[in-house]
Amino acid sequence: MAAQEIFSVSQVNQYIKGMLDQDRFLGRIYIRGEISNYKRYPSGHHYFSLKDEGDALKCVMFRSAATRLRFQPESGMKVIAFGRVTVYPRDGVYQLYVEALSPDGIGELYVAFEQLKARLEAEGLFDEAHKKPLPAIPERIGVITSEAGAAVHDIIRVLRARWPLCEVRLLPVRVQGAEAPAEIASAIAYANRWKVADVLIVGRGGGSMEDLWAFNDERVARAIYASELPIISAVGHEPDVTIADFVADRRAATPSNGAELAVPDWQDVYSGLTQLDTRQRQAVLRRLQQARAAVERCDRSQALKNPYLLLESKQMELDRLTERLGSAAEKALNRQQVRLASLTAGLDAMSPLKVLSRGYSVTRNQAGAMTSVQEAAVGDELSTTLSDGTLTSVVTAVNEGRKGAV
Repeated sequence: MAAQEIFSVSQVNQYIKGMLDQDRFLGRIYIRGEISNYKRYPSGHHYFSLKDEGDALKCVMFRSAATRLRFQPESGMKVIAFGRVTVYPRDGVYQLYVEALSPDGIGELYVAFEQLKARLEAEGLFDEAHKKPLPAIPERIGVITSEAGAAVHDIIRVLRARWPLCEVRLLPVRVQGAEAPAEIASAIAYANRWKVADVLIVGRGGGSMEDLWAFNDERVARAIYASELPIISAVGHEPDVTIADFVADRRAATPSNGAELAVPDWQDVYSGLTQLDTRQRQAVLRRLQQARAAVERCDRSQALKNPYLLLESKQMELDRLTERLGSAAEKALNRQQVRLASLTAGLDAMSPLKVLSRGYSVTRNQAGAMTSVQEAAVGDELSTTLSDGTLTSVVTAVNEGRKGAV
């Protein structure tokens, strides 16, 4: 038996890896499947598996490729992955090195939009309680848009036509491309820092979802939310909806509509002032008519024509009141006198002197009035009060008798 050549594990893995790397079919392949066991590491690399009804394929997406993602992959999401299949020699397993990933059946931008919308809504960035009112008559309007687009001309034209008194301040930014979100967010922060306007209009003209994508950027959304100045989002045409629309204090259907929301129409204001002027004049005329009628009533008054008549009438009324007051006082005094006589008679009837005048007396020892012979002893000096004077006596005998006997 001939001797067989023996290979190491590394040699085998490298051999298989070389075969797979040379396979043109596996070198650029699109694979449809469902994401499972999705994990994102702090390094920025993404690890997951693609599976179908019966099988699974390990996948890795390095940070350099992941930075191009516009949506957040999640387990259970159906996707189409593009990449190359090769062997990872350390583990001896083959896997798909993903270079691009897109949702299966729906657009990548749409998924990214819905994911960001759900996250920001959960954080409260769309709450009505956070919306700021627009000033009724702003003096300065800040416009954050491209200086080269048609939108800025539409906005300025409408502002000039509706409210020529306002000052328009343009903060030019790019509204499309990778640099646009940072520029828009910086312009909003600048306007707030230096208070360049009373209200801001942020937007651009219409376009595809990709053209409008700068206004679906999280940086722009958070800059709008943090703004102390009220912001009108005026992006695209009426059917277009962006994240900026949800966060802004007011959403305009178009840039022109944003200008209409920012300032009043001078013709409406003039009409309102005219109506107020008319109402004020009518109110003044009514007051004058009322005052004139009051003066005429005074002129017809007998009291002003002959004041002595009013004085005589009041003097007679005073006499009647004085008479009624005197009569009432006399009646009250008589009632009190009768009551006093009654109380005096009752008090006199209760007087001890009345009792003494009927033959009774009051005997006292040193402790006071006595009610029993047991309070006296032979030799005590007693004082007896009669109706006409007092007797002093000395007890020679104490005789107890029947209680109550006279």
